Amino acid sequence: MKIRVYQLAKELGVPSKQLVEELRKLGVDVTSHQSTIDDETADLLRELFKVEPVEEKKVLPLRPPVVTVMGHVDHGKTTLLDAIRKTRVAEKEFGGITQSIGASVVSYKGQKIVFVDTPGHEAFTEMRARGAMVTDIVVLVVAADEGVMPQTIEALNHAKAAGVPIIVAMNKMDRPGANPDRVMNQLSNMGLLPESWGGDTIYVPVSAIKGQGIEDLLEAILLVAELRELRADPSGPLKAFVIESKLDKGKGPLATVIVREGTLRVGDIVVVGSTYGKVRAMFDDAGRQVKEAGPSMPVEIMGLQDVPEAGTLVERVPDMDTAEAVAEEHRDAVRQAHQKVRKEFTLEELLSATGEEKPVLNIILKADTAGSLEAVQNAVRKIQTDEVELMIVHAGVGAITDGDVILAEASKAIIIGFNVRPVGKTHKLIEEKGIKVLTYRIIYDLVDDVANFLKGMLKPRQEEVVLGHAEVRRTFRVPRVGVVAGCYVTDGKVIRSGKVRVLRNGVIVAETGIASLKRFKDDVREVAQGYECGIGLENFQDIKEGDIFEVFTMQEVAG
Repeated sequence: MKIRVYQLAKELGVPSKQLVEELRKLGVDVTSHQSTIDDETADLLRELFKVEPVEEKKVLPLRPPVVTVMGHVDHGKTTLLDAIRKTRVAEKEFGGITQSIGASVVSYKGQKIVFVDTPGHEAFTEMRARGAMVTDIVVLVVAADEGVMPQTIEALNHAKAAGVPIIVAMNKMDRPGANPDRVMNQLSNMGLLPESWGGDTIYVPVSAIKGQGIEDLLEAILLVAELRELRADPSGPLKAFVIESKLDKGKGPLATVIVREGTLRVGDIVVVGSTYGKVRAMFDDAGRQVKEAGPSMPVEIMGLQDVPEAGTLVERVPDMDTAEAVAEEHRDAVRQAHQKVRKEFTLEELLSATGEEKPVLNIILKADTAGSLEAVQNAVRKIQTDEVELMIVHAGVGAITDGDVILAEASKAIIIGFNVRPVGKTHKLIEEKGIKVLTYRIIYDLVDDVANFLKGMLKPRQEEVVLGHAEVRRTFRVPRVGVVAGCYVTDGKVIRSGKVRVLRNGVIVAETGIASLKRFKDDVREVAQGYECGIGLENFQDIKEGDIFEVFTMQEVAG
């Protein structure tokens, strides 16, 4: 069998002219394009140029895009995510819209998209600062009837700093005052020039509340993901990041992680910053147990020794001894870093301020998740005044406890809770000690109030007055009514006109009104401590045995 010289030159990766010269040295008179040589001569040249068989480069498989939804506080981020999850349910790929791990996986036209729920722009940036580049695409939500707001600009700046593509979702297009041209004009001045105007930013008009434009948004996300060619090696070394974490009363420390490279499996021994453990169980975004998670997939893992911080790298190690040693190294590094920033303040130092020094406002922060806590801490630390110094005495994840109250008394601190409340007998201890406790569900309200505290300008505001608590003992499903909770009033009273905060392990899961209040079969206006009653809630059916209903009213109080 013969081969043309130019074909062999191409195979060997050398110029045809060089090959012709070598052949002539061997006494073979050839030209590059017309001449052929036999197999024996071709093999001789292959040996001469020592050509090894060329291995095909491994093409890594595509992975789903990870999307973060950002925007102004009331422009519809949560509603949009709910509408997207309903699209998933409509395709009957999952059994419900259950989502409690900080991320959702949506399948659209056979392709998966992962949506990350962040508590705010601060946490998004803090995760990035730790190297946790989990986001591939940012969806910036802007209400078409309101346009760009201060937090819109803040979200945009954070998204730009991340260096990822931005898709603009112009929400609330169903409203009479919707003006998409104004939104595009405003954002064009900030560098987001629409495709229809010759730019490269995709703008999608949507109405989250009516479910309009959701598929167009998903199409846009898949288009951007296709252009980016997001790939990862599921068989490579593990690289994953914590996006959320919490302390569960029954399961212990839980961390939601997103895998970037490799595959995380049940049984893996992992180090997560300064904590470690063996992955005893993993749950997907629908709450189902899974054995493994590949690139881009979010899972909640159980088995860690402690609650890790958002943005922390998850590393796989061979055994528990190694895990303990590596975690201790991380703890030492953190301690050294803190010592370089400032000397630790003792309790005595906090209480030893003289009249010549600035007064100090001591704060204890508690939040429902590590991500929320970090966002609140960073927001509070940015508040500065010339008159008062702000000091975060303690910050932690979980409900407000007796320990927090005792520390607040000792350090003369106020307690600030973000999406958490006091639990059990802590209410009574707060009253006994006279501790000021402020709770919030919106970070901007929290920041504004703290700033006003520091300036001594806290204006009268609406504050809830807790009337009582009722424990859910049983639940009943009543036809045409829904779920009714059989409750026991543990303290105070329940009134029909009051509002209800549903607490599950001290964490707020809903805030709503009372739809019905009954004693036996009779409708009543109120039920006192020590009595049983039936309570139906407005627009909330996910009531569990053991939930605590905190009943309150609102009244204007001075700061």
